[in-house]
Amino acid sequence: MTSFTSAFSAVRTAPRRAASGVRAATVPLGKRLEPVVRPVVRPVADAVGPVLGVVSPFGWAVLAGTIATWWAGLWYVWIEVVVLAVLLTVALLSAVVFVLGRFRYTVALDLAQQRVTVGDRAVGRLDVRNDSARPLLPSIMELPVGAGVASFPVPRLRPKAAHEEVFAVPTHRRSVIPVGPVRSVRADPLGLLRRTVVWTEPEELYVHPRTKNLAGSSTGFLRDLEGRVTQDISNSDVSFHALRDYVPGDDRRHIHWKTTARTGQLMVRQFEETRRSHLAVVLSTRAQDYAHDDEFELAVSVCGSLGLQAIKEDRGLTVLVNDGSLRGDHRTRLLDDLSAIETKEMSTSLVDLARVAGSTVADASVVALIVGSKVTPTELRAASARLPQDVRVMAIQCVPGGSLSRHAIAELVVLTLGDLAELPHALRRLND
Repeated sequence: MTSFTSAFSAVRTAPRRAASGVRAATVPLGKRLEPVVRPVVRPVADAVGPVLGVVSPFGWAVLAGTIATWWAGLWYVWIEVVVLAVLLTVALLSAVVFVLGRFRYTVALDLAQQRVTVGDRAVGRLDVRNDSARPLLPSIMELPVGAGVASFPVPRLRPKAAHEEVFAVPTHRRSVIPVGPVRSVRADPLGLLRRTVVWTEPEELYVHPRTKNLAGSSTGFLRDLEGRVTQDISNSDVSFHALRDYVPGDDRRHIHWKTTARTGQLMVRQFEETRRSHLAVVLSTRAQDYAHDDEFELAVSVCGSLGLQAIKEDRGLTVLVNDGSLRGDHRTRLLDDLSAIETKEMSTSLVDLARVAGSTVADASVVALIVGSKVTPTELRAASARLPQDVRVMAIQCVPGGSLSRHAIAELVVLTLGDLAELPHALRRLND
């Protein structure tokens, strides 16, 4: 009897001991059922998803109204409501007929040019072909262009027939315009169901800023064709500076043997470092620096004109904006980047941008500050002071409609530009 009682007590206290020890991990019910439910739910979702996606918001409202009218009409034996339910049901079933059928189109989107200048004509072509062996019902092709959508009706196409649409893209403003993707649309007249199929990949249309050819007009701006002498001393260059004592490790080719023979001590040549022409263009993209959008558009055009001339003459080019730098190694890449930049409200001022330029573009020989009318002379002078002393600095203040003028703020030359056509003449006046 005693042994039976002790065994019974051990059985009763076993769960308590387990509870007082390490608690066993419990798996939530949802995670335990997930491996079982997922293989069943996924095929159903893949099959039902495209069907549900065809129904428009208005279609869902009509479907809900149909269910409600059927319930109300049958529950309350209300003949008028039953008639309304029948009409809604017929409308839904008729809408299904409009979206049935398989799309067998071959669609091609062709832009005549992917890069145009502001104001130029940008033309594209949309070609739709029926590659099936049976006629296809009429449909609508939608082409997103920027923030808008262009619609092109496609008639009934016989087998192997084609339909072509030519369209024009407005290029009134510098921008990067996404074109496409082309999608076919089938919908009922009431807009209850809408079935779309995407046929092409989206393309981008670059609307480049206007630029001015500066050939022959920038000689006063960039004069150092073969390098400009600086105050930096170098052990190897072309501009002789002085002689100094030989130090182990110096290149023996620079030993001046005549002086060495006369003094009896090894002497080497020392040179002044020459710097190849490198243009750094600092373009402010701070919205507070411009009175209106036209000022910024003129500033972008000036930046593009200076950059293209530097690339054309095979000079080094660096273009800095408040958000970083633009690609200045090729004319197309530079214009593409200029097409995309916009002004933003930001705390980074022109002085901060000039400080970055002074530290990152150490080999620049000329720096051009391009700003709007809201930049004060104090800010221009402070920005110029953040640049190295041996760098030539100029500022171009863009004021559309203003008269061309030139004035100086300490050692900084400031040009006020009212029109892009005046830029070549403005550069020729730099050394006046």
